Amino acid sequence: MPASSSSLPAARLLLAGALLSTLLSPLLPARAAPLVWEGSVGIADGPGEKGPWQQNESRYRYVDDPTISIGPDGGIAVAWVDQASKDVFFRRLGPDGRPLSAALNVSRSGDTFSWLPRMERAPDAQGTVYLLWQEIIFSGGSHGGDMLFARSGDDGRSFSPPLNLSASVGGDGKGRINAKTWHNGSQDLAAGPGGEVYAAWTEYDGALWFTRSADGGKTFSRPRVVAGEDPARPARAPSLAVGRDRTVYLAWTHGEDAGADIHLAVSRDGGEAFGKPVAVAPADGYADAPKLGIGPDGALHLAYAQSDGGPFGRFRINYTRSDDGGRSFAPARDVSSPLPGRADSARFPYLAIDAAGRLAIAYELFPDHRRDPRGLGVTVSGDGGRSFSPPSAIPDSTGPAGGTNGSHQGWLMEKLAMDDKGRLVIVNSTLVQDRLSRVWLMRGKSAAPAGPR
Repeated sequence: MPASSSSLPAARLLLAGALLSTLLSPLLPARAAPLVWEGSVGIADGPGEKGPWQQNESRYRYVDDPTISIGPDGGIAVAWVDQASKDVFFRRLGPDGRPLSAALNVSRSGDTFSWLPRMERAPDAQGTVYLLWQEIIFSGGSHGGDMLFARSGDDGRSFSPPLNLSASVGGDGKGRINAKTWHNGSQDLAAGPGGEVYAAWTEYDGALWFTRSADGGKTFSRPRVVAGEDPARPARAPSLAVGRDRTVYLAWTHGEDAGADIHLAVSRDGGEAFGKPVAVAPADGYADAPKLGIGPDGALHLAYAQSDGGPFGRFRINYTRSDDGGRSFAPARDVSSPLPGRADSARFPYLAIDAAGRLAIAYELFPDHRRDPRGLGVTVSGDGGRSFSPPSAIPDSTGPAGGTNGSHQGWLMEKLAMDDKGRLVIVNSTLVQDRLSRVWLMRGKSAAPAGPR
């Protein structure tokens, strides 16, 4: 029906207002995300020397590779790497970020580099902490790398001697994009009830390996290949999640494919066997770096990076969820746009969920997608992922004096944790060549009220 002459001026005003809002929106600050930030805490400092790569004889003098967890009492644990000593270190902090212990050397392997740890806590055994990291052991293959594991039963006051889970020549922990480009840290760790522990990793040639422990990490099953047997289509960037019913979810993407999708395999029997992998939210472009999480209602949540320009283009962060155990997923949607600040790209997401169903998704911010990231972004949901806050930059997440985000061995990391009350902790590291390196954490709290899930 044609508009009346009296309604045309009002319609023109509405149209002009909408156009003006669109033109001005990049200049106006986004609404504040429902997060309250409580400042930052330094964890480790070091020199800033990264020399040329000469395997384990490389002259590296910097701190890097942090990861984090929160206990049920709000206590914080941080693990990181000191490249000068080539070791993984661990430290306990109180809920306020105050250090409770000195740095503890977990890897104790000064002849070989230790990189990119992952940390998990046993959900039903308070004080039990697990660590998995990439040890650059050269065993005869073209690339060095094995997966080492240690456990603590006293909340990180001491750790077991490291256990080599892979002991192979495949270059474990490499997530290959192509023959000349890969990210280290292509591994993940998850813990279930009853002492069950799960680990997954990829090797340079592309195989995706999986192993499990039924005795709290004292022993592990013989590793087996889940995907990536074809070197022309290498698996990379695995992510694990475990449901209360012992359902194990394993997601990954592929290299050597500008149109790779996220794939998911599901085990309904605690990791004894996996079903046939399926593509999740297939779309044009390249999907990378999946992160899985399980909500209190059993929903499976997935965040990942998506690019329309292949693995070296600009990325955004997509999110989707499954309410039927990974059999189907909601349409994926972009949760990182508009990018905060002057960021050009968002990539390598981190996902955390609390007991009320609140979600937090953090990610690396790239001022230029062709260069290293600088600073971190975040968005949160109070309703189980059905809606998200406007993206925002995390205060104090940018390194000093122009330094870029770690890790400097590859950005497949886990920097975010959230406890059951919505308290957030996130870690970052930075390197300023020939000047300094630093590891620090930021504390916050989700102010988003938990809504219906």
